[in-house]
Amino acid sequence: MSKQRALISLVGAASVLAVAAAAQAEPLRVGALMPMTGDLQAYGQSSRNGVELAIAEINAAGGVMGESVVLEVSDTQTEPQAGVDAAQRLVSVQNVSAIVGALSSGVTIPVASSVSSVEGVPQISNASTSPVMTDLDDNDFLFRTTPSDAYQGVALASVAREEGVESAAILYINNDYGEGLANAFADAFERAGGEVVGSAGYEPGLASYRGDLSAVSDGSAPLLLIGYPENGQTILRQALEGGYFSEFMFTDGMKSPQIVENLGAQYLNGSFGTAAEARDDTDAAQHFKTAYQGAYGEVPPVPYIDTAYDAVYSVALAAAAGESVDPVSIRDHLRAINDPDGEVVGPGEFAKAVELLEAGQTINYEGASGSVDFDANGDVGGTFADWQIQEGDYVTRRIFVPQL
Repeated sequence: MSKQRALISLVGAASVLAVAAAAQAEPLRVGALMPMTGDLQAYGQSSRNGVELAIAEINAAGGVMGESVVLEVSDTQTEPQAGVDAAQRLVSVQNVSAIVGALSSGVTIPVASSVSSVEGVPQISNASTSPVMTDLDDNDFLFRTTPSDAYQGVALASVAREEGVESAAILYINNDYGEGLANAFADAFERAGGEVVGSAGYEPGLASYRGDLSAVSDGSAPLLLIGYPENGQTILRQALEGGYFSEFMFTDGMKSPQIVENLGAQYLNGSFGTAAEARDDTDAAQHFKTAYQGAYGEVPPVPYIDTAYDAVYSVALAAAAGESVDPVSIRDHLRAINDPDGEVVGPGEFAKAVELLEAGQTINYEGASGSVDFDANGDVGGTFADWQIQEGDYVTRRIFVPQL
């Protein structure tokens, strides 16, 4: 071989190695669809904290394939079109390999239908609970780390009957989340011997909800309000001022200290509700609580922080398992990291999990929010909190598994 040909060969080999090295060095980019404004703003920052905490721990453990995970955050404004636009930017401009969010089902479902399933990017919602998601045609790119409202409806109906509630009125936000949960509760409540005296959907952003309140009130039954804090406060204030209701039941979307602060504890004490919540006596839950307190202070009494945290861990572990940040590879390994026969790993054990994977062993990630065992539809099971407002504080009375 001539010196010139040898030089060309060496240059070519060097180019191939450089390209390979560049490909290997590509960081995992995670997009977070968070409601930093709008009706679910009360949950946006806390969910973002959960995402950032997981990424900080993963990067401290060496990152994914030696590269630090990069976070890209985009505001859904708690609006479907804004959420779709935000997701499209994450995929097309920021080149994320996976999306965590959105929080509301009314945003998550259109994002899944028009962005993540079309572009081929896995999406894991930490808070969307609509039963519609279970059978959505999403090309297996939509997952969630919180249980379906098919379970929450049963959980709340059970708590209501145990509290002696014999009849209830339902007012729900008119989207997939609200309608799905209202139907799930009504079915379970009536099967348990309860009566729904009125049920209606409401449109967000209105100045007055007195007509809606009047339409469902019978003058004595408590109101089950299924909605989000921003408009929920308006509805509650008008319910009290107009004498339509004085007793209330809530679901996860209304579990926000902001509501009590703005309306006054004296009007809401004794109100109760349900929300997906993990047992707090596991090593995973204790690690998350301690780590969160160290980074941000006390864990606020709002849901879906630990589920956001687990969603990030799931994405990072799937990338490590497939040794790739390719979105399809990540999707294809999301179930593999939850092998029931694998060695259990939890939050804060990312380096250990990677070592096991590199040694050819299987792992079973047990998260801060509980088991993250995605079924064929991308759903998970879970436990629920029976909570009550007592002296202005949200008090968890028990954590249980609802029986469908």
